[in-house]
Amino acid sequence: MMGTPKMVFGLIGNPLDHSFSARYFSEKFKKEGIDYADYRLFPLKNISLLPELLANNPLLCGFNVTIPFKEQILPWLDEVDNSVKESGAVNTVLIRKVGDKNMLSGFNTDIFGFLELVKDFPLLSSDKALILGTGGASKAVSAAFRRLGITYTFVSRNTSSQDSLLYTELQKEHIQQHRIIVNTTPLGMFPEISTCPEIPYHAIGNEHVIFDLVYNPERTVFIDKCSQQGAIAVNGLKMLYGQAEKSWEIWSGAATT
Repeated sequence: MMGTPKMVFGLIGNPLDHSFSARYFSEKFKKEGIDYADYRLFPLKNISLLPELLANNPLLCGFNVTIPFKEQILPWLDEVDNSVKESGAVNTVLIRKVGDKNMLSGFNTDIFGFLELVKDFPLLSSDKALILGTGGASKAVSAAFRRLGITYTFVSRNTSSQDSLLYTELQKEHIQQHRIIVNTTPLGMFPEISTCPEIPYHAIGNEHVIFDLVYNPERTVFIDKCSQQGAIAVNGLKMLYGQAEKSWEIWSGAATT
């Protein structure tokens, strides 16, 4: 007799070579005796291929979203929760069957993951933060800072505005005025491990707390440069674990209701 088909979860993005998600969930399922679920990688060249992916994987019950689709996926969703309204980005999607159609609900568990990452560090509401990058991950970080009452400035390659600076505009004074610096860009991520954001590293000191959302490799050039200046510098692994557990809470909660 054939067993009950497994529920399928996964990750969409491009590329996915850097991802730890499949390994994380496979180990979680094995450790916790979750034998009714699989987690797979679904590389997509374009978000327009999402309907084809859903059609070809009828057992898909939910998926995570990574670069470059955290914002691009928004028009493809049927509903979003407050975390998405707060951040303008999605990293977790729940799929529910309504008749013969898929109902896609979007969430941002990155906010929860980032709050888990920073909770063990001495961050104050009087602190100011620089957020390096303006992609989907930066939206979750900024939402988390708003919850913490921390003011922030984005650093971008392309546009300068009231709440953002160009990398070419960054001066020693900007670094000194912002005790918290977060790299939300993929710079330094495998396989381009020799890259890092172009900021005035000489201005960083032991009063700085640095977060690099890159987790592969665990120690990036960015972390090395900041650590050498005396800063507290940590990678994004704890954020990865936090957002993954929150994603599973959403998926498994829907499966048992």
